[in-house]
Amino acid sequence: MIAPVAQTSVCGDVREHRLKSMLLRSNLVIRAKQVVLPHGIAAAAIHISQDKIATVADYEDVPAGSELVEVGEQSIVMPGLVDSHVHVNEPGRTEWEGFETATRAAAAGGITTIVDMPLNSIPPTTTRVGFEEKLAAAKSKCSVDVGFWGGVVPGNTSELAPLLAAGVVGFKCFLIHSGVDEFPNVTEGDLRTALPELTRLGAILIVHAELPGPISRTGIPACPNVAEKEIGTDRNVYPTEKEIGTDRNVCPTRYETFLASRPRAAENEAVELMIKLAREFGTRVHIVHHSSSDALGELRAAKTAGLKITAETCPHYLTLASEDIPDGATEFKCCPPIRERENCEQLWAALGDGTLDMIVSDHSPCPPEMKLRESGDFLAAWGGISSLQLRLPLVWTEAQRRGHSLDDLSRWLCAAPAQLVGLQNRKGKIAAGWDADLVIWNPEKQFEVAGQRLHHRHKLTPYEGKKLSGIVEKTFLRGRKIYDDGEFVGGPRGVLLTS
Repeated sequence: MIAPVAQTSVCGDVREHRLKSMLLRSNLVIRAKQVVLPHGIAAAAIHISQDKIATVADYEDVPAGSELVEVGEQSIVMPGLVDSHVHVNEPGRTEWEGFETATRAAAAGGITTIVDMPLNSIPPTTTRVGFEEKLAAAKSKCSVDVGFWGGVVPGNTSELAPLLAAGVVGFKCFLIHSGVDEFPNVTEGDLRTALPELTRLGAILIVHAELPGPISRTGIPACPNVAEKEIGTDRNVYPTEKEIGTDRNVCPTRYETFLASRPRAAENEAVELMIKLAREFGTRVHIVHHSSSDALGELRAAKTAGLKITAETCPHYLTLASEDIPDGATEFKCCPPIRERENCEQLWAALGDGTLDMIVSDHSPCPPEMKLRESGDFLAAWGGISSLQLRLPLVWTEAQRRGHSLDDLSRWLCAAPAQLVGLQNRKGKIAAGWDADLVIWNPEKQFEVAGQRLHHRHKLTPYEGKKLSGIVEKTFLRGRKIYDDGEFVGGPRGVLLTS
């Protein structure tokens, strides 16, 4: 059980003169005995005027005439979650996901802001024209607010400034084949061309940090995961039986084979490269979906030295272990891979000491046929895990077992991702003047994951049957209820965050 929290005064703000006038016309008050605030957990009344938080007041402070939402004593009010790593795949591969289904899943998971990756859509968000197509595809479909990453690929340095001016939050690159030919990976030489421009623009570069050299040295003929060969229509890109042989150590249905094909060294060397370049060019660098505990020391030292470097990890690296993945269970495949249990514990420790800054979903869906579940071929299956809706309960279930607090949870899932994408003055915090994005959830209630109850377009999940703690009860986006006890309220109200 979560210990009861004493009621404390939480009034006051440097913008008091403006907020008092907002308070006079506040049209909604949400009050609870447990509200996750920037300075801790307290009983409070959140006064909302239009789409903003007017003030955070004492629990008993409810102006006459305001609509009041009373939150049950077991439930928590937390900032709406921010997920800065989501592959929506629209336009071009909308059959994989799409803005409508992705943002509904987000709302059901207490997420009020997502940031869309520049791939696997067609076209990718690597040019101003491509970004305009993305914005047109997203218009009027989003249940939550949506920001957008641009991409760094070979030869598009001249597009970076126009993309930033058009409203992308920063840029992503791959150091290894991305899985789709329209978003090629960059080399160190390409980065040395792009980084001066990114530094000049003050833009952040987020990096899929795996290098191909250590992977090729394994000798395992891993599939390039090319989406144009969708659902295995061209088996020539995959390992043949002759290439694999009869040695069970390279049997493609064994998870150990896939794990061996993506060694920690691929991440370790990539992180070392990005630390070197961040030091040389002074660019803000962020490592996405980090999984190798071996590289944590390098990241820790770089941060201690004052480099502009941050890193994230994902629920699947914190809740799953390679030892438990059955043969042929390709729903567990992602890149970098889920590693050993001892590796998982070191990632949790790195979250605790601040080496890892946040936990994001890396929601990476595909049609279930592309997972090749019938053959169980890990080397040929598409890599990616869909977990957008489950991020809060997945993380909370494991975090509380390790003694982490609701404050930790809010930092990892709300404040840090908001800061990464430049939304720290309006998202990720319950404070006067911030967007009234809130999630009400019960940390004590448990449920069993059933894929058919998820709102992602496709339902295959490695979490099927897993018992989790933490049920999202209500989600508010800019002061309006968008999700209520299993039901969606109203039509799409999300805005596209381009300024």
